Amino acid sequence: MGLFLVLIPLSFIAVGLSFLLHELGHKIAAQKYGFYAEFRKWNLGLLLGIITSFLGFVFLAPGAVYISSLSGQITYEEDGIISLAGPVINLILALIFLAVGLTIAPYIHTFGMFYVSLICAIGFNVNAFLAFFNLLPIPMFDGSKIFKWNKAIWLITIIFSALLVYASQVISFM
Repeated sequence: MGLFLVLIPLSFIAVGLSFLLHELGHKIAAQKYGFYAEFRKWNLGLLLGIITSFLGFVFLAPGAVYISSLSGQITYEEDGIISLAGPVINLILALIFLAVGLTIAPYIHTFGMFYVSLICAIGFNVNAFLAFFNLLPIPMFDGSKIFKWNKAIWLITIIFSALLVYASQVISFM
């Protein structure tokens, strides 16, 4: 029960930070093109997260970055690159958590390293999954916009994220 009480806040921090940085990636990429970008919360997505948590999994979609251009239409390339920014942030975070977790694994039994290792495991798992999930070529997901723009880049990123999801299930820092 004690470990469970530690896992809950660590998971909230990992998921929240990963989601926030993912959305900031979209916003910054859109602003680089000179577009207006803002985060808008989606109350139904928050409710969906609560409901699905009782079903044994969590599908949480608290909001998204909305982009608009005063100069006209956003091209497929611009939309694809902006959409790619979020999953790339998650892939980078997953790799950072993996590297730190593997580096400290020999020291897990020293003071505090167990919790750092736990944070790394959660961060690696969450970010690998968020990247993969968002790369699915389903309308409204990042993957559908990337797929429309450049199928080769979409394929490379979804395969890489799928490999990280697999690795997050077989690699243990503990």
